[in-house]
Amino acid sequence: MGALEKKIYILHGWTTDVTRWEPFLTELKNLKITPILLPIPGLTAPLDKPWGLDDYVQWLYEIVNKEPKIALLGHSNGGRIALSFAIKYPEEINQLFLLDSAGIYHNDFISRTKRNAFRTISKLGKKFTNNSSAKNLLYKIAQESDYKNANLIQQETMKKLIAVDLLPKLSEVKAQTYIIWGKNDHVTPYTDALILKSGIQNSKLFTITDGAHSPQFTHTSDVVNIIKENLV
Repeated sequence: MGALEKKIYILHGWTTDVTRWEPFLTELKNLKITPILLPIPGLTAPLDKPWGLDDYVQWLYEIVNKEPKIALLGHSNGGRIALSFAIKYPEEINQLFLLDSAGIYHNDFISRTKRNAFRTISKLGKKFTNNSSAKNLLYKIAQESDYKNANLIQQETMKKLIAVDLLPKLSEVKAQTYIIWGKNDHVTPYTDALILKSGIQNSKLFTITDGAHSPQFTHTSDVVNIIKENLV
């Protein structure tokens, strides 16, 4: 890596295929920014048992703890991990980029209904998986195709992750934080971006006006330019 190049670690969201990231990574490389897209256990790397958020934070620490203070970008569920890492290990991180990040716990009716559906799915176990009508109904209630398509380890991991609320700890984030959000995000709503902006003292909010949950794919140059202008 040349002296003028910069480096950023990236945590992708809940996906088992990262091919859509390639144009985004290429644009960063063209600007002499080295992106390190980490394979995430349970999604793009093997995992033999369910993990909770603390497990993911410790996994990331073991990767970067011998590095100088890092720049870290997290999208969606990757943002949840990145945010929690920044809270637990402030000495390890210099800049935090939150891209339509998860991590804010919702207790509205729809969110409670989704969590109850997850719990019901878990309790029914094999009886549930053998009843396709009941299975499809509960997945429809949960409105969560990722959960429907997940294996058992991924499902248990997802339940552990969505149960954590990072809101009370936002004030503990010390890294310079850049919040990048699609205004039309219906997965992690734009109100979450405003909550993060309010709770993280050293933060800036960048809104992709006609973007949705993954602006790095639909508005690649916009997101890359935000990173380029702020990455040190």
